[in-house]
Amino acid sequence: MSKVEIKTADAPQPVAKFSQGVRKGNILQVAGQVAFDPKSGEIVGTTVAEQTRQTFANLHAVLAAGGASIDDVVMIRVYLTDTSHFAELNEVYGEFVTEPAPARTTVYVGLPAGLLVEIDALAVVD
Repeated sequence: MSKVEIKTADAPQPVAKFSQGVRKGNILQVAGQVAFDPKSGEIVGTTVAEQTRQTFANLHAVLAAGGASIDDVVMIRVYLTDTSHFAELNEVYGEFVTEPAPARTTVYVGLPAGLLVEIDALAVVD
């Protein structure tokens, strides 16, 4: 079983040497997605809510390109730049995640200027 790179024009292109996603068998790992518009490369939104919605749009695009959906996600990691953004993130997060909800880890990190949130996901495809 070989490792397959997942690429889509519907999500931002990596600026370093990594894939948007990688699938091996029924496992799909989506690289951390941020709020870049895939066409313009600009950050979408100035609030955590706005950026989380764009981040999930990018995440969904890579999942779809890999033959998966949010329903296949078993683990999500969320990276926030500010602990005060947790409640706002959770509110928007609930718009995108289906039950049973994936396992999740949330950590606080530094991100490039203007970015407030990054999300990656691990999916198991039937």
